[in-house]
Amino acid sequence: MNSLSSNSEQAVTVVISRRVKPGHEAEFEDLCTRLTQAASQFDGYQGSNLFRPATVEDPEYRIIFRFANEQQLKIWNDSPERSTLVGRIETLLSSPTQRDISYGIAGWFELPVRTVSIAPPPRYKMTLVSWMALYPIVTLVFLIFGPWLQQVPLLLRTLLVTALVMVLMSYVAMPRMTRWFRPWLFNGR
Repeated sequence: MNSLSSNSEQAVTVVISRRVKPGHEAEFEDLCTRLTQAASQFDGYQGSNLFRPATVEDPEYRIIFRFANEQQLKIWNDSPERSTLVGRIETLLSSPTQRDISYGIAGWFELPVRTVSIAPPPRYKMTLVSWMALYPIVTLVFLIFGPWLQQVPLLLRTLLVTALVMVLMSYVAMPRMTRWFRPWLFNGR
């Protein structure tokens, strides 16, 4: 994991892999639901997904949590609510939990690595969803700031517009777009 200072303002995605003891799947899923509900009450929570085992040969559950930044994730990780629920989850596992963390826009389209491979969405789908998020943001920026931006030198104007657009894409548009279009992006995978 990178240092806190270099990633403190980037969105963070945590992929957790867990293998559940046979016969404890329902209890595990109930605890995961409660864990997600608890996480959703914390500042910076941007969503989560539970991927059930793909096959009997690959009995791992993958859980993805997204937070606005590393500090807000740390507050959640250090919370008594999480500690209590994770303690109960750990008793149901047949092997230790594995965690993987990624930062920034990398978490927009990534799925957890699986023994049974699930490919990321086709490039054209990722491009189309990104464009559908980008177009209204850029249009709105020029609609609101257009007259003012015309008086700013080109290099500074480009710097300001791209910075604003990237912040809005990373923190507002793409988390929602990938959630809304997930069935189409991943075709139920």
